[in-house]
Amino acid sequence: MRTVFVLLLVGCCLSAASAQWLETSISLDPGANPSALCYNSQDNKVYSANWGSANVAVIDGATNDVLTTVAAGSRPFALCYNPTNNKIYCANYLGGSVTVIDGATNGVLATVTVGDQPIAFCYNPVNNKIYCANNQSASVSVIDGATNAVVATVTVGGVPHALCYNSVNNKTYSANNQDTSVSVIDGATDSVIVTATAGDQPWALCYNPTNNKVYCANINSSNVTVIDGATNSVLGTVAVGGSPCAFCYNPQKNRVYCANQAGGVTVIDGATDAVLRTVTVGSFPVALCYNPLNNKVYCANYQGHSATVINGTTNLVLNTIMVENQPTAFTHNPVENRVYVANYASASISVLRDSMSGVEESPQPQAPSHKPAATVLSGASGVERLASSVVFDAMGRRVVNPRSGIFFVRERSAAAVRKVIVSR
Repeated sequence: MRTVFVLLLVGCCLSAASAQWLETSISLDPGANPSALCYNSQDNKVYSANWGSANVAVIDGATNDVLTTVAAGSRPFALCYNPTNNKIYCANYLGGSVTVIDGATNGVLATVTVGDQPIAFCYNPVNNKIYCANNQSASVSVIDGATNAVVATVTVGGVPHALCYNSVNNKTYSANNQDTSVSVIDGATDSVIVTATAGDQPWALCYNPTNNKVYCANINSSNVTVIDGATNSVLGTVAVGGSPCAFCYNPQKNRVYCANQAGGVTVIDGATDAVLRTVTVGSFPVALCYNPLNNKVYCANYQGHSATVINGTTNLVLNTIMVENQPTAFTHNPVENRVYVANYASASISVLRDSMSGVEESPQPQAPSHKPAATVLSGASGVERLASSVVFDAMGRRVVNPRSGIFFVRERSAAAVRKVIVSR
């Protein structure tokens, strides 16, 4: 048993030295140009909206296999998941339509006609509605989550470009790129309550539920407008880097992260709206993703062909992982603790793992007097017992078909971890 203990310690050290890593790359149809991703929490699936191939790829969240491709409209651009009805919505930018996909069967349930150039979504769980911003119609289409019918069309400012939802006050916000404004929509009545003044070319939105604030990135003003979620009044502006274009929110530390195309990620304190730090990342950051399982922020560097990993506590860069050409969108799979990166110019999706979270952080060795004995599995029949389990090597990396050696196993039906020795 001493040998097993030493190997485990070595595995812990190596895992800590190289925590974030590229697990695999998923190939899509040639010329797919993946532009958006979303995650289905009920069926553990990942969806990729493919601008170039007019379809949506459905990926198994456990195996990373492409299960199927679902035909969509012209130029799929944005995705949204409805957990109430287990549906996925795909905005077809040049089709003026939204494709509705069944999360269980992957079949198309409906094609919904919306406004011109649908570009962004958000979901209202209180009223089970999907809001779709129509870039060239100065409107937001409201889709009933149960019936797939358009129940309202809300007139907003010119060129709506982004949406977000306020869960405290049941409001939806539309960033209107042409009108330097944010329209505030009542979630129950689907009427505009007020139009708040923002900066030059509002581009992205983010909601802070801790302080009930909405943040609007103004791409031509190099600042962020902060809106009070209760009163709809503008609380102030925060100076950030050049061309702010994307957000994510860290609920553990109450911080808002803003990616600036001209360079860096600005970290904003959610309580005071003070800038805590500007993190140097790769070239032309365009998307952010928060991983709540390990309190880390991922930044897609479009021209750097890389993903920067930021520590959510210290705001320091942990790693920069090379992916493929023009990473443009993220989604997180909490079941497998994977972060998916859509590489627009490579027709691929990079899958990132973190060996410093949960089981992959390396199981902690117990005191010698309490060390459990390892289970020995011999031959093919013995190894078949691992089919319903999640298996990791001493580096914390997942193993699909373990050969001979020492491994760590987490049963799918339990949180416990056990050591096994595989002998073939």
